[in-house]
Amino acid sequence: MTKKKIRLLIVDDHSLMRIGLTTSINVELDMVVVAEASTGAKALELYVKHQPDVVLMDVRLPGTSGDQVTAQLCLHHPEAKVIMLSSYDGHEDIYRCIQAGARSYLSKDIPLDELLLAIRNVYAGQSYLPPAISARLVERMHTPELSNRELDVLKQIVKGRSNKEVASVLSIAETTVKDHVSNILIKLRANDRTQASTIAIQRGIVHLE
Repeated sequence: MTKKKIRLLIVDDHSLMRIGLTTSINVELDMVVVAEASTGAKALELYVKHQPDVVLMDVRLPGTSGDQVTAQLCLHHPEAKVIMLSSYDGHEDIYRCIQAGARSYLSKDIPLDELLLAIRNVYAGQSYLPPAISARLVERMHTPELSNRELDVLKQIVKGRSNKEVASVLSIAETTVKDHVSNILIKLRANDRTQASTIAIQRGIVHLE
């Protein structure tokens, strides 16, 4: 009797990445790529159509991000098994994706053998987090959460805006901005706005466009 193959959906907006993954995976005797998508909307559509066993999902997608697509997918299809692939390994990126329901988070430069191992583990119902990724996730879970408004202010700080400019953009009082900045510095353990911006980018809390 022929062994059932692991059926995969690949979601990435770069065609070369999709081609590379598909070519590498289809060589494996126990795997086959059944569909490819370049956007989150298409990924959701193809998931319903093909019902893949495992989804390889890029974190950064045009429009709706990979973690948002994963959250929608897992909400409507709790059986979905998603592996996130990313060029970013910031604490916040990892945390968002795992919170969204992903079973694994891998760097795009991961060796092929480890990617295949992750696919097989996730297909078997397990999670797969490399030690470095797991360590960042644990560190993030012990970090105080920024409120939505603090995150709004932090995004403006990263853009180099002054308290007065932030107040104008967000339509809040300048004294309120100062309070938020103080809270942000405490939560990020930053000495000043510049360090807070650096930490925000390094951890993936804010991405530079």
